[in-house]
Amino acid sequence: MKFCTKCGKELVDDAVICIGCGCAVESNETSAPKTTGLKTAIKVFMVLGTVFMGFYLIPLAWCIPMTISYFNKVNSGKPVSTAFKVCSLLFVNTIAGILMLCDN
Repeated sequence: MKFCTKCGKELVDDAVICIGCGCAVESNETSAPKTTGLKTAIKVFMVLGTVFMGFYLIPLAWCIPMTISYFNKVNSGKPVSTAFKVCSLLFVNTIAGILMLCDN
């Protein structure tokens, strides 16, 4: 059972207006919490940050095998191809790539 907050008259549970005084009946239902623009922006930037961090894993997955391959070739005395040196220059490390190209 509900009662009017203005006049105190007993109301029907689904009443919208008080029969006694004509005032609007306040709803007891709690509304969903409103998200502010700041909270929405934080969520968007968190998702974007996560996606962009994933882009850092792709070059890492390329650099590790190239580094291991170079170490294996140098330790076994095998020649390192020019294509490998150029790829290292472009994708792994500029200075290491230049030094590899200078090395015979």
